[in-house]
Amino acid sequence: MQLSEFDFPFDPSLIATHPVLPRDQARLLVLQSFNHSLAHCRIDELPDLLHPGDLLVVNDTKVLAARVAGRKRPSGAEIEVLFVKDLGNTIWEVLIKGTFRPGQMIELGAGAVAVVVERGASRTTVRVESSTPLSEWLRQYGRMPLPPYFKRAPTDQDREWYQTLFAQHEGAIAAPTAGLHFTPELLVRLQQRGVSIATVTLHVGTGTFKPVTVDQIEDHRMGAEWVEVGSEAVRVIEQVREEKRRIVAVGTTVVRALETAAQADGRIRPYRGETEMFVTPGFQFRVVDALLTNFHLPRTTLLMLVSALAGPEFLRQAYAEAVCERYRFYSYGDAMLIL
Repeated sequence: MQLSEFDFPFDPSLIATHPVLPRDQARLLVLQSFNHSLAHCRIDELPDLLHPGDLLVVNDTKVLAARVAGRKRPSGAEIEVLFVKDLGNTIWEVLIKGTFRPGQMIELGAGAVAVVVERGASRTTVRVESSTPLSEWLRQYGRMPLPPYFKRAPTDQDREWYQTLFAQHEGAIAAPTAGLHFTPELLVRLQQRGVSIATVTLHVGTGTFKPVTVDQIEDHRMGAEWVEVGSEAVRVIEQVREEKRRIVAVGTTVVRALETAAQADGRIRPYRGETEMFVTPGFQFRVVDALLTNFHLPRTTLLMLVSALAGPEFLRQAYAEAVCERYRFYSYGDAMLIL
């Protein structure tokens, strides 16, 4: 398919830069795939939209406060470092802009220094020199890695806003944003409805946001991201499927995690490792029946995945409706439920 097929007219004023509070008061556009109908609801109506026995699968990754302001030595030029992945032995993959060479020192402050080890087209790595492990240092001095389209600096409030209730395992550089809509009160009502919850982990990394630069989307290659689908999640999922109940993925990351763990025979097995799964229209879903997801940027792999589940034409109709009705877009925005 052509990349241009995943474009749509968009008003930048619809980008949400702050969340709706309480979180479950965000709007929800419901897509019924069986008759291509649309309904306007709110997140707090989710228990009424799901069936008793449905299983919500959520991503329990935790966002690392990975954005750091630094200075190049010896020039003193101000730069920003985004710590992407811990490679072990104090070596980290990072994102930085500008000209750097191996051996270049970056002063991070609070007694921490990064030394460039590798600077290439595909990745940049640094060695961190600090009296404490960098993960601990970041919890104290790092800032939340808000997406650049927010066009504002992170605040202390973002440390709470940009983290889901399910966050347990640190390692993401972006939130699994569909999960941001849940509140303790909503979880209680879902439980009372008979909806259960299972967790998987996908550490959102650069692969999710890697720009698609090819005309034919089939030529795009995703970057690797860490996934863990544990034995308990597999047990619950298989039980739900045997009883002909629905698996509802909370977010595109959950879709990729579950479908990575799916076998050719349709069953799911525990999985721990990396995934580069790229879901586009025509993909045969083996596990996921329904999806709760935010509204995504044009021409992105996220939009392509949602198109694969809803169907490209129906999704275009839904996005046109969302723009017309001024739904709030992207990470802190509203959501859609594809049933």
